[in-house]
Amino acid sequence: MENHKFNEFIKVARKLNDIEIIPLLMGSVGLEIVTGKSWNAQDLDIHIPGDKRGWEVPPELNIHNWNDVVSIMNSLGYRLIDLHEHEFSKEGLSVEFGIIDTLPSFAGVQLEHLEMHHHVEAEYYLLNPKQYLRVYESSSKDSYRAYNNNHKDVAKIDYLNRMIFDNLKSNSES
Repeated sequence: MENHKFNEFIKVARKLNDIEIIPLLMGSVGLEIVTGKSWNAQDLDIHIPGDKRGWEVPPELNIHNWNDVVSIMNSLGYRLIDLHEHEFSKEGLSVEFGIIDTLPSFAGVQLEHLEMHHHVEAEYYLLNPKQYLRVYESSSKDSYRAYNNNHKDVAKIDYLNRMIFDNLKSNSES
């Protein structure tokens, strides 16, 4: 599957790997890779190490190596457009950084259970379908996200539930 946003993620991931950060591809782009289905991703969501307290910490301090991340994104032609959201933009593509260390408390996804992937000399993490389900179920409980994205999240939750059920069913028939 040719995916411009995924290819852009790989460019960012390689640069992050150079400073010993292994990013987690989140959001619809990651879900597209896992499911093989287009989810009409609007942006790139990348999670990297940061403070477990998340939003409780000032945005310029809650992501580790933030100044290095800004330098990397600038070197790739991106410009910081929203510090609070850690959002960069280039040629209409938005890239937002989140904090990987908040996953256990937010969605019950343990970091040691993340699966490492390799692509074009880049190392990155990707959630499996069950982990994605946990994230989208947790996200759907967030009032802001529910108001703005609920129809998309409900479709993703339904799809992931069917995908997981079908996999369980086919494995039990084997």
